[in-house]
Amino acid sequence: MSTYSTSASPAHSAFPLPAPGGGTVTVLGLGPMGRALAGAFLAAGLRTTVWNRTPGRERDLLERGARGAGTVAEAVSASAVTVVCVVDYDAADAVLRQDGAAAALRGRTVVNLTADTPARARSTAAWAAAHGVRYLDGAIMTPTDTIGTAGAVLLYSGPPDLYEETAPVRRALGGSQTHLGEDVGRAAAYDIALLDIFWTAMAGYAHAVAVARAEGVTASELAPFAQGIGAILPPVFAQTAADADAGTYSGEGNPLTSAVSSMAHIVHVSEEHGIDAGVMRAAEGMARRAVGLGHGGDGFLRVAEVIGRG
Repeated sequence: MSTYSTSASPAHSAFPLPAPGGGTVTVLGLGPMGRALAGAFLAAGLRTTVWNRTPGRERDLLERGARGAGTVAEAVSASAVTVVCVVDYDAADAVLRQDGAAAALRGRTVVNLTADTPARARSTAAWAAAHGVRYLDGAIMTPTDTIGTAGAVLLYSGPPDLYEETAPVRRALGGSQTHLGEDVGRAAAYDIALLDIFWTAMAGYAHAVAVARAEGVTASELAPFAQGIGAILPPVFAQTAADADAGTYSGEGNPLTSAVSSMAHIVHVSEEHGIDAGVMRAAEGMARRAVGLGHGGDGFLRVAEVIGRG
């Protein structure tokens, strides 16, 4: 069971709740993703109220039928569900804890789609519970142009009943929406892990482009083959996941000793051209550490266990 209470009494609020099923939603934060969320709600016919710390970003949304609010309290009092999407939880907490905001939120639901850490999600959920605010955490895993389309991917965690209750609002965002469990920090945990994959891969690609250029290969020439390498990864993820969970880490076909050798070649060529090889040196160092512990015949994912030991 969740450690956070989601009970709240609307009767104790000075801001009456809209009628259930009224099709209302408030969006706090109008950066690129916040505007995409508000746009999807408007396109779905939801009565949408918007607020942003810096005025001016709501102009196109107002032209499409959104209602602007001068304060957070005014914005959240217009809807049963408030969606928050700002830069991080420092910003989210500052918004939600403004004077009058907590009182206006009492008995209402916050769906926080701000990216941050699992610990921050749990901390904000605890604050929400203490103030009678019903709280669902979430993570958006796809770009702004996917929102409201079949290509959107959103993850949620928190009370299952709240996830179901917010379906009429969430449905407007389209795509694949998954509830990951009652632990409110779970969506953020997935988000961090998945972004870890993305940004380390992008760092590797940026480094590869630098090395290729140094050898007279343009990024455009490399790109088709880079896509081929990228296509190898999804089945590798699937194949090695069971090994990782079982602790077997099969190295059949590509043991760590072989991986270390190819990494050393990349470091050598990079530094020969004066290119910083710090990213690959870090990867090589993790692999060599695993080999040094006697895992040279294992697959690369053995590294996850080795570095996880601290």
